[in-house]
Order: sequence, then C-alpha cells, then structure tokens
Amino acid sequence: MTVASISEHLGSPTGSFYHRFASRDALLGALWLRTVLDFQQGVRAAIDAGDGLRAALHTPAWVREHVDQARLLLLYHRDDFVHGDWPEQLRAQVAALTKSMRTGTVRFARAVFGRAGTEECRLAQFLLAEVPVAAVRQHLLRREPPPPLVDRLIRVTYRSVIADYRARKARSRVPDR
Repeated sequence: MTVASISEHLGSPTGSFYHRFASRDALLGALWLRTVLDFQQGVRAAIDAGDGLRAALHTPAWVREHVDQARLLLLYHRDDFVHGDWPEQLRAQVAALTKSMRTGTVRFARAVFGRAGTEECRLAQFLLAEVPVAAVRQHLLRREPPPPLVDRLIRVTYRSVIADYRARKARSRVPDR
C-alpha cells in the first residue's frame, strides 16, 4: 500500500492525502485506532454487563464478521504509539484507549475474582485479551474466519483458569489441622 495507490483508489490527488495525513503510517495508525475502538465496543458492553466469558468470545465473533479489518489489528500494538513519530492526537487517543482498557480489566478482575490485585489483573488480561487473540491469530494470518473450535478452546480455558484460581484461594483459607 503506497500513498499513490491509496490516492488512485480514492480518485483524489496525492496532495489531498498529505493534507489529511502526514504519512502512510499515520493513515494506518488512524485506521488501526478506529478499528480497535469499533472492536472494543463489544468487549466493553460484555464487561459492563458482568459477562467476562462473552467479552472473551467477542474476539472470534467479531473477527468472523470483520476478517479484513481484524487483520489490520495485527499491524500494531497500542504500545507502538508511545515511541516514534506519531501525530499527537493519535497518541492521545491511544492513551485514552489504554486507560479505558485497563479500567475494564480492573472491573472484570474485581467482579470475577473479588479483588483487583496484581495476580487478578494479570489473569483478567490473559482471559480477556491474550487467549482470544492467540486463538484467532493464525486464522487471521491465513485470511480465514476462525472456526467454532476457537470458541470452545476460549470457553474451556476461561472456565479452567477461573476454577483454578477459586480452588487455590479456597485451599489457602482452609486452616491446617
């Protein structure tokens, strides 16, 4: 993807592109952010409803409906916008996104684990983001929607991690005889 090919596809002069975006990377960064914000609406709604499993399963469901857009999410990670020559507005929007995501993770941890300590927030991040993204990544790289098996793997992992956490906490509360 070049600036010239984008301008040609849109039927607009190259100068119009540079009037709006400083570079091709600035355009891709803006598209990435818009796509993440669109994706995050479903995750946020599920967390707000107190349904962490639905939040985790939102990833494969959304990817199935938006395979091409989801592939764009593989280009960057929000931490990429901390360094480099990104427009300040984009940096600020990504910082706000990061804060919102952390707030959601903390709320999820409190709701599911009863507290939001380091371990609980780490488990929340694992369940809400890392497991679902890992489960769909290879399918995105192949430009295919994730099969239903992905949902089952996420569901089993989600339930297992929560059950393990609760069992460990229950064992730690049992007094020795």
